[in-house]
Amino acid sequence: MFKLGLIINPYAGIGGALALKGSDGPEIRQKALDMGARQLAPERTAQALELLKPYQSQMKIITAAGEMGEDLSRQMGFDTEVCYRPPAQTEAEDTEHTARELLKHNVDLLLFAGGDGTARNICAVVDESLPVLGIPAGCKIHSGVYCVTPKAAGRVVEKLVKGELVSLHQAEVMDIDEQGFRQGVVKARRFGEMQVPAELQYVQAVKMGGRESEELVLDDIAAHVIEQMDDEIYLMGSGSTVAAVMESMGLENTLLGVDLVQHQQLLLSDATAEQLLEAIKGKPARLIITLIGGQGHIFGRGNQQLSSEVIRAIGKENILLVATKSKLNALNGRPLITDTGDHLLDEALCGLMQVITGYHDQVLYPVQIPQ
Repeated sequence: MFKLGLIINPYAGIGGALALKGSDGPEIRQKALDMGARQLAPERTAQALELLKPYQSQMKIITAAGEMGEDLSRQMGFDTEVCYRPPAQTEAEDTEHTARELLKHNVDLLLFAGGDGTARNICAVVDESLPVLGIPAGCKIHSGVYCVTPKAAGRVVEKLVKGELVSLHQAEVMDIDEQGFRQGVVKARRFGEMQVPAELQYVQAVKMGGRESEELVLDDIAAHVIEQMDDEIYLMGSGSTVAAVMESMGLENTLLGVDLVQHQQLLLSDATAEQLLEAIKGKPARLIITLIGGQGHIFGRGNQQLSSEVIRAIGKENILLVATKSKLNALNGRPLITDTGDHLLDEALCGLMQVITGYHDQVLYPVQIPQ
């Protein structure tokens, strides 16, 4: 019998679509809930567990009570044992308490859904004593303990349940200061390492930090994009490559958010998903995005404001992907990844996509979702 430890941070990523840049602290969580935020972590966990339903007779899930795991596990028909009962409003210490109890139960793997803050909490207890695997559900996913998508996490656990040989490797746990993050400053700090299954097509790399150093290349990319701009509304995604385009237009940029531009004038800074939908309703719009260096994600990491509804409203044909060739080469042939939370949309976005890599210079690069 495979014993799977499960921890769900029910508030992970709750501020993403609302441009709150995180979910740490009860004030931020309450603000997000008051603004109508959805709790997506259980949904993303369900996507992973769905792939394990054929193996229910071969496994047991040990978890915390209520929305930290028990509710979803029982709802999906898994043999479920509760090891910890949190209060009504869960906090970081409840993640740590659950992790301690899971260590006592000698689980084979700890599967958790959250962001870098959740990974930090688990690392503080587990360290390298237990294999772990993260389902990406937070606003900040810098750590190397997360799978590229929720379904990818399910695939890795499936291999373990089936008894296939899966190697382990050490992965860094990183986190950033949310206060600085909201000011557009990324200060990543290493908090330790944990053991994760080394299925590289499913597990993401640690995010690369810092601004692009290839300033001339960025200027060329910006010149190409600006030359193409017309009367449409442009959604300017997060990241340093898009920031270079904004800088070339002389516009203030939200490095870690989404801005709206039309006629090379700033319409709205750091917009929420709802604001973006309202702004482009019934109007032609285009989206300019880049990829996360080292990971290859184009959606689902640090740009949750670009919800599946927003992306569908824009259309794949109106997405301009920008990146330097060095950034693409750093992927070592791995495909770009889309993780919007909408599987049908992710499938529609797959295939070869044009990437603007300089002035009148474009390459074709594959976009995939792990199967």
